[in-house]
Amino acid sequence: MRAAVFHGPFDITADNVPDPQIKAPHEVIVKVLAGAVCGSDLWTYRGESSAALESRIGHEFVGEIVAVGTGVEKLKVGDVAIAPFRYSDGECPACKSGWPSSCAHGGFWGWDSDGGQGEYVRVPYAQATLVKLDEAPDAAALPDLLTLADVMSTGMHAATSARVAPGDTAVVVGDGAVGLCAVIAAKLRGAGRIIVFGGKHPDRQALARQFGADEVHSARGPEATNTLKGSTGGIGADVVLECVGSAASFETALTLARPGGRLAYVGLPHGVVIDVAKLFRTNVSVSGGLCPARRYIEPLLPEVLGGGIHPGRVFTTRLPLADIAEAYRQMDKRETIKVLVTP
Repeated sequence: MRAAVFHGPFDITADNVPDPQIKAPHEVIVKVLAGAVCGSDLWTYRGESSAALESRIGHEFVGEIVAVGTGVEKLKVGDVAIAPFRYSDGECPACKSGWPSSCAHGGFWGWDSDGGQGEYVRVPYAQATLVKLDEAPDAAALPDLLTLADVMSTGMHAATSARVAPGDTAVVVGDGAVGLCAVIAAKLRGAGRIIVFGGKHPDRQALARQFGADEVHSARGPEATNTLKGSTGGIGADVVLECVGSAASFETALTLARPGGRLAYVGLPHGVVIDVAKLFRTNVSVSGGLCPARRYIEPLLPEVLGGGIHPGRVFTTRLPLADIAEAYRQMDKRETIKVLVTP
């Protein structure tokens, strides 16, 4: 089969690799119908992660089950399912308490198993991990469903962790796919006003407004703080959703929350140092972390299947797996918001 392989910084190609084989009774093999390139994949692409050379990559996919292990009873060949970005056993204390992203026996696609950017994927703990769809989706629904594997679930994790409540002024820091999905999530939870701070890309600004943002700004750092104070009468935001993960974005996010406000972070942290003394002085609470995507997929499915939300609009480019190098180049250069990858 073909799969995306990381050879070194700025060198990811679609290579011939061995077909996956079931290794344990709880596993299935999934034929990928659609995968994606994530902003967090760019840390590996740029050589800023600990990913091993010649490792697989990609952690978002929707696919059809083509083989099942002897211990799998609730899934069958032909079922179509969404895979959250981390697999989990459903039985450990973390899973039972609602945190499958911290599963004691789980792992990440591409790091501990096959990558999601490939033709087939071996899925451990399939019954606990995969979310089976009641019927095979049509092609038009695939982009929306695919976002539930990561970015839409992560956006909802930000809004949920920050406890966005009806009428809140919510600020989203970051205009990538996760930040844009956080706008949808804040809207779903009833935010009265949504303000986005991102870059100067018109396509991202336009999509933020389509998703429900009332204001979109390209200001950063102290300029962002001053802009928000001017927009809120010097008060600041009730909730701030940090969807980037850089030290600069996190520092800015902390300045945007009002005294007693709530900040949730879901961007993969790089170089972030929290000023606890500042939190002490302002009584700003901080929550969030690695999204337990498996927890959010099923509650979000009715919104997607019923047409209430269309997070799949974050896919502004669609490329075949053979062109995975181009997909990463476009993502790295911010020439597209997110790339949908077809086998």
